[in-house]
Amino acid sequence: MKQTDRPEAQIHEKPPLVVLTGPTAVGKSELSVELAKRIGGEIISADSMQVYRHMDIGSAKIKPEQMGGIRHHLIDVLEPTQEFHVVTFQKMAKTAINDIYARGHIPIVAGGTGFYIQALLYDIDFTKNDEDTALRTRLEQIAKEQGNEALYQRLQQIDPESCEIIHANNVKRVIRAIEFYEKTGMKISEHNKRQRQNSSPYRFAYFVLNDDRAKLYERIDARVDTMIAQGLVEEVAKLMQHGCTRDMVSMQGLGYKEIIDYLEGRSTLEEAVYLIKRDTRHFAKRQLTWFRRERDVIWVEKPEVDYDKKLIQEMILQFLISALSDKAIIPMEPTTSKLS
Repeated sequence: MKQTDRPEAQIHEKPPLVVLTGPTAVGKSELSVELAKRIGGEIISADSMQVYRHMDIGSAKIKPEQMGGIRHHLIDVLEPTQEFHVVTFQKMAKTAINDIYARGHIPIVAGGTGFYIQALLYDIDFTKNDEDTALRTRLEQIAKEQGNEALYQRLQQIDPESCEIIHANNVKRVIRAIEFYEKTGMKISEHNKRQRQNSSPYRFAYFVLNDDRAKLYERIDARVDTMIAQGLVEEVAKLMQHGCTRDMVSMQGLGYKEIIDYLEGRSTLEEAVYLIKRDTRHFAKRQLTWFRRERDVIWVEKPEVDYDKKLIQEMILQFLISALSDKAIIPMEPTTSKLS
C-alpha cells in the first residue's frame, strides 16, 4: 500500500469520509462492505449506472444478500428514463452524507466513477457557464448529424489530455469539455487540475484498489460472460420494451448500447460480447489514468499482499486509525496486521 502527496497535517474539525475506488471488476463492492462492518460505515455508490432501477445485470449491481446488512445509498433510486450526471450525484451524495453523519456513522464512497468522486471531495462548482445553452444545443446537433467521432476529433484538437480519460461515446462529457473551452478559453483538463488543488471540506482517506493488468482483464472478460449467462440480453430487451432508447443517458453504459445494436440487427451477439469486453478493458485503463492523476491517493495493490483479503482490510483499517484517529472517527481498536 503506497500513498501519494498525503499532507502531514490533518484538520480535525472536518468531518470524516472514506473513499474506496479502483478499476471496474477489481473487487470494490465486497471490500467496501467488509470495511463498513469494521468502522461503522454506510456506503454511497459512486457509480453512474447502479443508480438506475431495472438495470441490474449490465451494471454489475450489488445484490441485497451481498450487502451484509450495510445500508447502501444511490442504488436503485432513478428510472432509466431519467438523466443522472455529476451535479445530480453531488446533490444526492451530500444529502446521503449528512444523513449518515446524523446516525453517527461514517460515509464510505465506493465506486469507479472518478469524476464523481473528485467533484464530491473538492466540492467543485459545475453551475458556472450553464446559463447559455445555445452552444450545447449546437454541439448536440453536430453529434447527431455527423456522429460522435466528429465531435471527439474536435475535442482532440483543443484538449488532447481530456481524450485520455473521456471515451468518444460519452457524448455528454465530450460536449461539456468543448463547451467549457469555448466559453472560458481554458481546457477543462487544466480546470480540473486546478480544482484538484482545492482543499476538501472533508477529512478523507482515498483508497484505490488495484490488480495486475492481466488478472484484471481476465476478471472483466469473465464478468461479461457471466452477465450474458445471467440474462443481459433479456434485461436490455425489457428496457427497450418500456421505452428506453439508445440515446438516453442510462443506455450509454457499457454493455447496454452494444446489446441494443445486437437486438436491432446491427451486430451479432458474438460481436456485441467482443465489443463489451474490449471497451470495458479500455474503460478500466482510463479509470486508472484518472486515479493516477489524483492527489492524496493511497494505492492498495492486491498482488503485493498475495490477494489476501483479510490483510487488505487490516492495512486499510490501520491507515484509517492512524490518519483519521480519534474515537469519534474509528471507535474500535485495530487488530494485528501481518505488516504491523
